[in-house]
Amino acid sequence: MKRPAARLLKIVFGWAFIVLGVLGLFLPILQGVLFLAIGLAILAQEQPWAHRLLMRLRHRFPHAAHVLDDARHKAQDWLHRITARRRRPPRPDPPTPDPPDGPRA
Repeated sequence: MKRPAARLLKIVFGWAFIVLGVLGLFLPILQGVLFLAIGLAILAQEQPWAHRLLMRLRHRFPHAAHVLDDARHKAQDWLHRITARRRRPPRPDPPTPDPPDGPRA
């Protein structure tokens, strides 16, 4: 079962990118289509309607789907490299002391 906090974060970030995308359609500073695509890709992981819409768009625009796949793989590799740096290897067990060589009582 997925963690509820992670699911909620995905939904919040997905909708935040959707809102930025809609604003970007009207403001020349933001790339609206890019933010819409990112938001839809994030929401597609948790929301069935977003997944269906994304699949429909991928079928209609196969070249754009290929470009988005490449971007997603690069982002996943980048994220993996960043999170791998933060992870520390497990600490080795402390060495066990040798038993004394004398007779046992």
